[in-house]
Amino acid sequence: MLGRTLLPRLGRYDCLPVDIEDGDICRVDDVDRLVRASAPDVVIHCAAMTDVDGCEERTDQAWSVNALGAANVAIACYRHGARLIAVSTDYVFSGQLDRPYHEFDATGPATVYGVTKLAGEIAIRSHCPDHLIVRTAWLYGQGGPSFVHTMLKLGKMDGPPVTVVDDQIGNPTSADALSVGLLNLLETPIAGTVHLTCQGEATWFDFAREIFQLAALPRPLRPCKTSQFPRPAKRPANSRLENRLFRLHGLPTMPTWQQALKDFLKDHPDG
Repeated sequence: MLGRTLLPRLGRYDCLPVDIEDGDICRVDDVDRLVRASAPDVVIHCAAMTDVDGCEERTDQAWSVNALGAANVAIACYRHGARLIAVSTDYVFSGQLDRPYHEFDATGPATVYGVTKLAGEIAIRSHCPDHLIVRTAWLYGQGGPSFVHTMLKLGKMDGPPVTVVDDQIGNPTSADALSVGLLNLLETPIAGTVHLTCQGEATWFDFAREIFQLAALPRPLRPCKTSQFPRPAKRPANSRLENRLFRLHGLPTMPTWQQALKDFLKDHPDG
């Protein structure tokens, strides 16, 4: 989802898009072959197992993709002299803090997804000094899958009110806005870890209500508590990220989540 959104914005660069058919990041030989053959200046690592509940059920796959896969990419980048930009997640935090998390806060994931993504971060830092880890949250984009696509689908169906959790809070972020931010980071020598989300915060219910209003969906909505909607993986109560280092480096401010959503639905009314 992020890759298909980001690629058209990289038109000024000579880009080589790679998917699993070209090479499996879980196979160190595949990754080394790809990086060696293409000799890139920069590798943007967007691949991940992002099915949070699926990670709880298929732990070996989660570790293979999110941890081992990230390590393989980092090793290849270091070996062949490429800068590595890797996308990570708010799930590396516990979600218990009463304010947005910034880049210097301690991590403490509570799910297999979060643990494996953090392991991937650690591997990147260990194996590739020339790296930039970009954490984002509540991502949606063209083609999905995402919360926006689910709400658009449910909102067009007949039935009782759609029940949406109202006690988890985060930063809805469009892949379009994230891609612009990544392009700004690509063109600077920043290294380390940065947070990159749209500005402002919302609960999932707030997010759904905005989607329904902008898309003029007729079906009613109803808020609920997390306890009323149990899932295999624990959801963080607080997914908010503060773009502190992005701001301190003087990079352009990200759009508000409301404006980004409005722009996205204008360009992609069906998701």
